[in-house]
Amino acid sequence: MTWDIVNHLADILIACEDNHVDREPLTDEWPELDLQTAYAVQDEVLRRKVAAGQKVIGVKLGLTSRAKQQRMNVHAPLTGWLTDAMVLPAGVPVPQGELIHPRAEPEIVFVMGAPLEGPGVTAASAMAAVDDVYAGLEIIDSRYRDFRFTLADVVADNASSARFVLGPVGRGPDELDLAMEACLLEVDGVIVDSATGAAVQGHPAEALALAANDLARRGLRIEEGWIVLTGGMTDAVFTHPGSGVAAHFTNLGSVIVSGG
Repeated sequence: MTWDIVNHLADILIACEDNHVDREPLTDEWPELDLQTAYAVQDEVLRRKVAAGQKVIGVKLGLTSRAKQQRMNVHAPLTGWLTDAMVLPAGVPVPQGELIHPRAEPEIVFVMGAPLEGPGVTAASAMAAVDDVYAGLEIIDSRYRDFRFTLADVVADNASSARFVLGPVGRGPDELDLAMEACLLEVDGVIVDSATGAAVQGHPAEALALAANDLARRGLRIEEGWIVLTGGMTDAVFTHPGSGVAAHFTNLGSVIVSGG
């Protein structure tokens, strides 16, 4: 596919995000959309956001858990970008008027103490570059109607990025058994799901290594100080107006968002 198509698809996704409207997947109209082109679209959208004043602050992984892969009928993880416009401060409601159909999912989050550059990054070398670990809730918001998409669609859409909020407790990676770190997902006071860190590629460090190696294929790396969202541990739940979503972790505290 040509750069004209890349720019056109970027136009479409930015318009959906700016106007808070969804659409059918790109692959309904462009079935030839492949992963290389989809990442080019993702990067073009990011380039435009940075040109408009946003700052890259990290990366995110999507579909790293079997639960999310089965739910979305997509069977491989992917990477996307985080910017400062995606930060949702603690206590601030989900901005429903700025989003389309937001959902929340609990995640284990890394703050990097050193750059991490592939290829050849392992879980062990990935964890050696981590400074702190936090609990997080990511607010995802696909630009596709009913969250229906292929892998190429969701890559182009920056892994359904929207907002994220970090918990109040930061721990050193050597203080935690992240594969066994448990999370209870609560909606309006009712526990609706649970998982451990092992749901994320067997260990969140594997997701971090995957992100570094994936970026290396595009000549990029994870930078010191960046935030890395390692992917939803459970299925995502809608954040309806008036509702509340909380993720309670064994050692990383609780993260709470209101639906606005």
